[in-house]
Amino acid sequence: MLWADGVRHRFGGVPALDDVSFTLPAGHTLALFGPNGSGKTTLLKVLAGLIKPSLGHAGVQGGRGAIGWIGHQSLLYGQLTVRENLRFWGSLYRVRTPVLDARIASLTARVDLREQLDRRVGTLSRGQTQRAAIARALIHDPSVLLLDEPFTGLDRVAASQLTALVKEFAGAGEGRATILVTHNVEEGTELATDVAVLKTGRLVEFMPRNARTAGQIGARYRELVS
Repeated sequence: MLWADGVRHRFGGVPALDDVSFTLPAGHTLALFGPNGSGKTTLLKVLAGLIKPSLGHAGVQGGRGAIGWIGHQSLLYGQLTVRENLRFWGSLYRVRTPVLDARIASLTARVDLREQLDRRVGTLSRGQTQRAAIARALIHDPSVLLLDEPFTGLDRVAASQLTALVKEFAGAGEGRATILVTHNVEEGTELATDVAVLKTGRLVEFMPRNARTAGQIGARYRELVS
């Protein structure tokens, strides 16, 4: 479903990823941890096809159209309403209008944005914009979800809604896979079937979640990055 094979990438001669290889099967959710600057966002962008690696190969079964992406930018147009943004993104993925309208209604209800549907995104709070970005990422019913610090700016209620959506996405069928980048070990461990750690661009750990507690994973993470 997701793979990287000997991926290396440099920015201005500085290595961001160094020989990263792994496979994430369908039905799995990977929590990806690492210090700032370890290459987590770069790896997600390589997998999403947003940047081309300097060496190696990476990909997603089904191609870019199969990916739902939540990054540091909402990818929403501030002058358009929430509804107009979602219709625009749905049309890019060629979602038929009756299906699209139903998904807009369902997703905005799930992220508690029904009352903001016809407000311009530029007038929304940071948390509301992030919730709209979550709906945007799911509007085409992707089979792969790539999440880069998606809980940033969300209050406790909205974070719980996102957690529920990610669990629902992962459990909706064996053909789905998720990568979640987060600094919160407890948060990531709760959602994960697998855990990985990046340090200075190298994948220094890739392990199944199994029966490990968040505390055990946190201790292992601190050991690896110290």
